[in-house]
Amino acid sequence: MCVSTSRGGADHRWSLLVPVKRLVGAKTRLAGLAGPHRADLALAIACDTVMAAVDCPAVASVFVVTDDARASAELRGLGARVIAGEPGTGLNPALVHGAAEAARREPGQGLCALSADLPALRPTELGAVLAEAAPHERAFLADAPGIGTTLYAAAPGAAFTPAFEGASRRRHLDDGAVELAPAGVPTVRRDVDTPEDLRGAVDLGVGPHTAKLLDLVGLLDAPGR
Repeated sequence: MCVSTSRGGADHRWSLLVPVKRLVGAKTRLAGLAGPHRADLALAIACDTVMAAVDCPAVASVFVVTDDARASAELRGLGARVIAGEPGTGLNPALVHGAAEAARREPGQGLCALSADLPALRPTELGAVLAEAAPHERAFLADAPGIGTTLYAAAPGAAFTPAFEGASRRRHLDDGAVELAPAGVPTVRRDVDTPEDLRGAVDLGVGPHTAKLLDLVGLLDAPGR
């Protein structure tokens, strides 16, 4: 078992990092479902993720790491701060770049990377996960299937070494991060890559941006939360 150094009931707020890739290349596995609306759907999902994160009391600032102009404008309008200039070498380098800039702008905060594809995210559930992460130097939350990762957190001053994509749960464990297991946080685990994932998020109750788009283009019967 991997053991992390405890921070003994640490009580801090978080700089939350949400990576948003260029919309033209986002959510390719939803192309068969969304067709010409794929980029719009990717943006709607990111908007609902960011909106919920901004509303979480445990979050001091939401930083969106992106070089997409449209996503930057929309997400800034929801209260996020945009970090541009990502290195273009993948998700994890983008997060490390964003974390360095977030730490420069907001020193002393914990750093938390959150998937941008959590359209059903609830602020209360995110807060519960962050509260459980707070005592640990580094911690993570596995996705709904238990293979990937939706959240990775590092306490103030701890090394920030995210290992997202693919079988990232095992990589985070091997790197010594603590796996979090809070009850009742399905909306923080339900990321969306496939049509089946999207249906699962709809069952939980997606946010208003995703619900409106799905309703407008008739992709799914998606009542808002």
